[in-house]
Amino acid sequence: MAKFFLPYGRDRLAVSLPDEWQAELLAPKKVTTLPDPVAAVEQALDNPCGKVCLPDFAGARSVAIAISDKTRPVPHGALLPPLLRRLEALGLPPEAITLLIATGSHRPMSQDEFVNIVPAGILERYPVVSHDANDARNLINLGMTHMGTSVEINRGFVQADLRIVVGNLEPHQFMGFSGGVKGAAIGLAGKETINQNHAMMTDSSARLGRFDDNAARRDVEEMGRLIGVQFALNAILNQTKEFVGVLAGEPEAVMRKGIPLVREVYQVQVPAPFDLLIASPGGHPKDINLYQSQKALAHAALVTKDGGMIILVAACPEGAGSQSYEQWMEGMTSYDAVFQRFRREGFRIGPHKAFQIARDAARVRVLLVSQMRPDLVKRLLLEPVSRLDEAMWLAFGNLSAEARVGVMPWANATIPALPDE
Repeated sequence: MAKFFLPYGRDRLAVSLPDEWQAELLAPKKVTTLPDPVAAVEQALDNPCGKVCLPDFAGARSVAIAISDKTRPVPHGALLPPLLRRLEALGLPPEAITLLIATGSHRPMSQDEFVNIVPAGILERYPVVSHDANDARNLINLGMTHMGTSVEINRGFVQADLRIVVGNLEPHQFMGFSGGVKGAAIGLAGKETINQNHAMMTDSSARLGRFDDNAARRDVEEMGRLIGVQFALNAILNQTKEFVGVLAGEPEAVMRKGIPLVREVYQVQVPAPFDLLIASPGGHPKDINLYQSQKALAHAALVTKDGGMIILVAACPEGAGSQSYEQWMEGMTSYDAVFQRFRREGFRIGPHKAFQIARDAARVRVLLVSQMRPDLVKRLLLEPVSRLDEAMWLAFGNLSAEARVGVMPWANATIPALPDE
């Protein structure tokens, strides 16, 4: 028997598969990690990408820094201190440097939660504010992109003299890659702006691992230019959240230099689609709720046969993760009903998860191993299973001896690529 481990919340689950299945592990590659992350951040700031460096902004009187919320495992403890020291060295007092938690369409974080993502010493020294996509009074309209997105962005960020984004550069299911200006263009946007941009996820070009010809991502890049994002500091982490790279500088230059390294770590060649894929988003916080865990399903579905099966192993201690998604699913009895309503009502953040899940679950059978209430899982049109071994027994009965079986322990970040891709 071959034994595999899948991250599950803050723990992991084991699964044993018969040797005759010759199960394939789809996992990020092992690459050299950076022994001193803080030193690596200092080096990135010393050698920025593109044509900008922090001393260029010596005359700035205010700085706004977009940072990720609790759903992203961004190592703020390593990234922020070197950046903040350099900003103060430019003559900026701590009270002129505001950290804006870029929640996007997620609920605003409470002040009690700030300590979970920002080191206590930084919280005591600098202003920290959580963005609220529904607070129209705190948004400013910057015009419209060529794709028709009305760009409404956090007023405090736009009005700062220096606008910086800090986050991770990693694969993204329809934006191609996260990182660069996305932390502000989406993370600090109004809800309608996010709706209009994310509606492009149905475009055939909006796919995992695509950047230059990705409609949704190109729209975000134009939004970043309208906002005037001047500087980015992005970490590239491996599946165990260790540093493998750090880049700073002009946002698009950071993306272009970082994407090849992300591919080197996370892209996996797959010779043919699978009959069964056992996938985990990668543990906490990637599986904090179904809203986040859906990304693992989307990535696994790319290389699963029609009529195949995906066992999604995701703790989801916070449940669905979106009240609007739950409410939208009330009364939905089939994937066809989801598609029809989605077409009728148009794209909306929250309910878009219903479409994304239905798109894949209509084609493959999905078993969800989670901490969610079974009645809620069923209401969301997924099949609840209380234990991984129970899910495996259900899978055994549907597989032939020639079945192709795969395991994706960090599916949220893995880019599976078939031969023609």
